[in-house]
Amino acid sequence: MAFPVDLRSCQVLGLAGTAFLALGGETAGALPVRDLLAPASVQAALGLVGVYFGVVLLTAAWVLLGRLVRGPEPPSPRALLLVLAVWTAPLLLAPPLFSRDVYSYLAQGAMVDAHMDVYAHGPAQLGGPLADEVAPMWRQTGAPYGPAFMALASALSGLTRGELPAGLLGMRLVALLGVALMAVALPRLARHSGADPAAALWLGALNPLVLLHLVAGAHNDALMLGLLGLGLVAARGRRPGVGAVLVTLAALVKAPAALGLLAVVALQVRSGRRPLPAVLTTAAASAATTVAATAAAGTGYGWIGALDTPVSSHNWALTSLAGRATGALLTHLGSGLAPFAVPAWHLFGLGATAVAVLLIWLRLRPWPVYALGLSLLAVAVLGPAIRPWYVLWGLFLIAAAAPSTSVRHRVAALAGVLALAVLPSGGPADAGQLVLAVSGGVLGVIVLWQAHQAAQAQTAAPGQTA
Repeated sequence: MAFPVDLRSCQVLGLAGTAFLALGGETAGALPVRDLLAPASVQAALGLVGVYFGVVLLTAAWVLLGRLVRGPEPPSPRALLLVLAVWTAPLLLAPPLFSRDVYSYLAQGAMVDAHMDVYAHGPAQLGGPLADEVAPMWRQTGAPYGPAFMALASALSGLTRGELPAGLLGMRLVALLGVALMAVALPRLARHSGADPAAALWLGALNPLVLLHLVAGAHNDALMLGLLGLGLVAARGRRPGVGAVLVTLAALVKAPAALGLLAVVALQVRSGRRPLPAVLTTAAASAATTVAATAAAGTGYGWIGALDTPVSSHNWALTSLAGRATGALLTHLGSGLAPFAVPAWHLFGLGATAVAVLLIWLRLRPWPVYALGLSLLAVAVLGPAIRPWYVLWGLFLIAAAAPSTSVRHRVAALAGVLALAVLPSGGPADAGQLVLAVSGGVLGVIVLWQAHQAAQAQTAAPGQTA
């Protein structure tokens, strides 16, 4: 007998999941340094169990909601937006989860506000309490973000006067704005692409990675994707100039969005415009936006050189893993080439990315939004660094424009797996923390199974009585 599913039960189950995330994060999240607890403490252990219990509940709610979306009476996009708002609510005032990047944003914004070169120096140059909150490996590293985001971070720094709680809330609100823009763009892109708007919202905005990392983690990827989505909507609506401006602003938050300019040009060509004028007008709008945003931010053009900001040598990108394995083998063989293994693999990954993007566009040129989604996914997977939320770069657009449900099922499965990939503190896991995380997840599965059994018994009881 199938588990009975309705919109309200999905709403309540997901709300319980994000509530446990928020509560567990109070002791196990990416807390300010003064509030950090020892991982072995009882409070931190309970918080870690609670977070993974919540992740399982949220993921289950999302999967069940997907069944409704694919069912005979799917919920409307408006109803799904209400579900998104309900699930998001407990995370609004929760501490940062799964990453300490938001502290880097605040420190870099304070640097710009203090007229320091945020691209030449890391937060250590700022010093003080904000710099102390930044993860040690990034304190000496310049900002990898564009001037549009730096201007926003600087304005927030001035508004909050460097107060940490207000700054964290401000960055969370910026992330929520980005998610709201994503939710506005998704149904429109889906309709233009001949896809189901409700299915696009379910996969592109309601999936656990968005809630865990864009909302709870307050990552600026949310703003990048929101601006990118609106830019593509404008370009599809025969406003290519506005589209080019918005996509450029997205790229001036994070550079990968610059690939969206290819889609802006392709959309113009699809609507009947000749290629050369489409390229020239898009390039002109993009250049003007770049100059204006850089001048407004006051950061200069150091952000161009910062695009090659080094990545952690211990990240788990495919090319980094291959590079470390190759380096270990060369060391074992006594070769002096071992130090060059990781850079060589990173260079190979960049070349493979360029080839993949070229092949995608040659094959899928008539479907530019889908081609852009696959291209951004290739950039995330083959690049020198990867984090779970990077997958959202491509997933967001694939949700709106994928031509088949099988593609959506694959990226949905990927999102579900990656939702479990990072500890709520944002730091590396030891054996004890892994045991606690698994325990929380198993507890969630047991509770869900018991609820399933109880619902089956309750459904079968009237028939048995009869």
